Amino acid sequence: MKNSILAILVIHTLSLMQNVMFKFNIPAILAICLLMACNNKKNETFTPEVTLSQNSFEFSPEGGESSISIATNTPLEIEGDQAGWYSLSTNESTEKNIQIFTVSAEPNNNADPRQAKLTLLGRDYARDIYINQEGKSVIYKPEEAMALAKKLGMGWNLGNQLDAHANEMANETIWGNQAATQTTFDKLAEAGFASVRIPITWLGKVEPAPDYTIDSNWLNRVAEVVGYAENAGLNVIINIHHDGGDSKHWLNIKDAALDPQVNRAVKAQLAAMWTQIAEKFKDKGDFLIFESLNEVHDGKWGYGANLNDGGKQYATLNGWNQVFVDAVRATGANNSNRYLGIPGYVTNSKLTIDHMVLPVDPAENRLMVSVHYYDPHKFTLEDEFKEWGHSASADKKADYGDEDFLKDIFGKLKTKYIDKGIPVYIGETGCVHRDTERAEDFRKYYLEYICKAAREYGMAPFYWDNGATGAGRECSGIINHSTGEFINNGGDIAAIMVNAITNDDPAYTLESVYNRAP
Repeated sequence: MKNSILAILVIHTLSLMQNVMFKFNIPAILAICLLMACNNKKNETFTPEVTLSQNSFEFSPEGGESSISIATNTPLEIEGDQAGWYSLSTNESTEKNIQIFTVSAEPNNNADPRQAKLTLLGRDYARDIYINQEGKSVIYKPEEAMALAKKLGMGWNLGNQLDAHANEMANETIWGNQAATQTTFDKLAEAGFASVRIPITWLGKVEPAPDYTIDSNWLNRVAEVVGYAENAGLNVIINIHHDGGDSKHWLNIKDAALDPQVNRAVKAQLAAMWTQIAEKFKDKGDFLIFESLNEVHDGKWGYGANLNDGGKQYATLNGWNQVFVDAVRATGANNSNRYLGIPGYVTNSKLTIDHMVLPVDPAENRLMVSVHYYDPHKFTLEDEFKEWGHSASADKKADYGDEDFLKDIFGKLKTKYIDKGIPVYIGETGCVHRDTERAEDFRKYYLEYICKAAREYGMAPFYWDNGATGAGRECSGIINHSTGEFINNGGDIAAIMVNAITNDDPAYTLESVYNRAP
């Protein structure tokens, strides 16, 4: 009886439960509750809690290592600028919810401070932090830059000689000049020149990668000519010259700026060549200066892709100059402290001022800036105009490039470099021989004015002598490259330029030269 009653109660209870579940749709209620719970979780506000041990990475000019410890309730990542002077690493922490980021900074050998931005990223969190490094303390010594210019004095280029080439092969006599001799340099010294620039083309004299071995006969001939100048008591500048002209040869800045593979190959060859050249001369005294390159450009003489490529060509050349400095300094001996000449793009003064970045150099105050000056080139090189300056007839001179233009350029070079103790030399300047007395008077005035201006602004000028006789376009010769004898009216030209550089008479000023214009 009891069992029967119990069975009836159980059946009744199950029936009631079924009715309730049907009436209230329990599965649906459960689903709604689950969805509400999920929505509540989804809409829950997360508050990142991030505490930094310091708000930035600070470095002295010497560089070093610095770490930031971060207490955080969200995993963090860190991103940064692609600057080459620092490295970033993540360290393990023994404490829970602690992350450590470490920055290592290289020494900053430049006077200017530098900065890079890093960004911390986490859930609902982003913050910029900065790496700051002080610039190296520099005491500007403009008097030292001026003194070096005075030491270099009036310079002369052995042009179209060791830089001559044909069919991708350097050849000393292929452009018409006979081989240089000791007499050449002795006569230069007698004429009052204090320095000589020896441009050198290396085309056809270098073996392929990976060694890029320079032909020993060619390198020995370069050393022999440098020896002539040394014996004569002259300062000497040697370089890599036409290898980079017009981007037609291996120093192709047009392609290197666009293709990292091309640029790596150029850098490898440049480093290998300057290592060999520097090794050859590492025991020579400080009369010898190395100049990295000549007039590097893409074929448009500063009016090409460099103007609209976002600075790629300028940055490429800056990188090449750094490779040069690194290669030379690594050879040690006297190269550890030798003066090095650094050219800007196409050695144009304005482009140099605006875009050239001096390389980092472990030697202190041993870099020089190289520029060329031929303005206005249709007067100085082309002989298209016969007169120059404030006294010239308007229809016989170019529409730019008079005395004020020259002083403006020289003034900016002085402010940018010389006043900061960085020497500047005008590696090439000149003006072609004329076929009339009046035109030649303006040529003489131009050369005297530019040399006197160079002296007053603290720069050493080097006259471009290609050995060409006659008059007109490209006829820049004043001295026979083999005998040292004057050609054309070279004796008069040499005397005018040397006097402009060496005359210390207080009455002899740039203004006095100006007032004696033809």
